[in-house]
Amino acid sequence: MKNLAYLFMLTVFIVAVTAMVSPKKMLNLRIIQKGWVAPKSADNNKNPFSGNEEAVKIGKKLYKQNCAICHGNKGVGDGLAGMSLKPKPSNLTTAEFNKQTDGAIFWKLTEGKSPMPSYKTTFSEKQRWQIVNYLRSIKK
Repeated sequence: MKNLAYLFMLTVFIVAVTAMVSPKKMLNLRIIQKGWVAPKSADNNKNPFSGNEEAVKIGKKLYKQNCAICHGNKGVGDGLAGMSLKPKPSNLTTAEFNKQTDGAIFWKLTEGKSPMPSYKTTFSEKQRWQIVNYLRSIKK
């Protein structure tokens, strides 16, 4: 009975909070959560290290040192620092993520979008491609 009362109160709270958010804000929230799309021109950027196992190894090391804190060790978006971020870090193992071209992923690493920083000056172009190659290796 206690669980039922708790569930009822939680439902009332959620409905009340949702009612306070305007439909326009709800639409914007859905747009933000929908995803981050690189420009079409990024698709033309070809991966010079595609299929290179050494690039995957180096990319994994770079990922573990710099990306896992938010995206998690397995890339599912459950890193310790990512828990408090809004929006939450992406799950890098999903079909949706992996539908992107290497060029689009490279563009996102390069440009960043808050809360994810730009890695244009942190990593060399070669290192960013190595990270892309590692990300390709962790898909489900």
